[in-house]
Amino acid sequence: MQTRRLGRTGHQSSVAILGAAAFSGSTPDETQRAFEQALEAGVNHLDIAPQYGRAQELIGPLVPPVRDRLFVGCKTLRKNPDGVRAQLEESLELLGCDFFDLYQLHAVTDLDELERRAGAAEVVLAARQEGLCRFAGITGHGLDAPAAHRVALQRYDFDTVMFPVNPRLWADPRYREEAEALLEEARRRDVGVMVIKAGAARPWSAGPRHSTTWYEPYTDPAGLRRGIEFALSTPGVTAFCTPGDVTVLSEALEIANSPSTMDEVARASAIDEVAAEPLIFPMPA
Repeated sequence: MQTRRLGRTGHQSSVAILGAAAFSGSTPDETQRAFEQALEAGVNHLDIAPQYGRAQELIGPLVPPVRDRLFVGCKTLRKNPDGVRAQLEESLELLGCDFFDLYQLHAVTDLDELERRAGAAEVVLAARQEGLCRFAGITGHGLDAPAAHRVALQRYDFDTVMFPVNPRLWADPRYREEAEALLEEARRRDVGVMVIKAGAARPWSAGPRHSTTWYEPYTDPAGLRRGIEFALSTPGVTAFCTPGDVTVLSEALEIANSPSTMDEVARASAIDEVAAEPLIFPMPA
């Protein structure tokens, strides 16, 4: 699988990051098969969080044997500084790690949330100084995430950002403007950029659900490829997180092993094809 430099971290990250949200409700056997499949495909980067159901408990025993070839990124939703530190230590124990390669403020969706997480940000940066993580970052969903993350980069010495990129979001002029401004800020500071929701299609309808994601993902190869290739063709993007569903993972990995680069004409066409779809945000309560 192709690798790209994750900003000033210097890590050559696989363009597909294994999104552990897929294991929130999986069985141990399903988890092990999917984890091994991802490694065999060339994935060298794991994205995981305490909020992903049983993912930490299920993935934990699988990490130590491959720790030397796996970039492990974890996250915290907590605001209280003591709670952040306690959760960091718990995640390290569950995943069998002495340190994380990356520890991030999770789900910073807007400027108000960024203000509420000021104490948490300082704990994460202190953990980097202490050696409990090598790098520090910020993640977030929602239409206001790019603007909040740009302010965060100006306020804190973060090494990475993670936010949504897909053709439907680029059809929203305000989102695209804020996202491109964030990408430019990240480029200027040599901050690594990871993206989420590349394979998101639309909010779930009232009918039966075929995937475990909170949004309806593309499951057809053409739709999934369009989203992934669009994300990876966005200037400044290093890698995308695989969708949070084990049944979509195989196709996403196959696409990641043979992505085509979209030129501006192809990107404009991808945007037009999905512009009529409803946005997946805001997230359902």
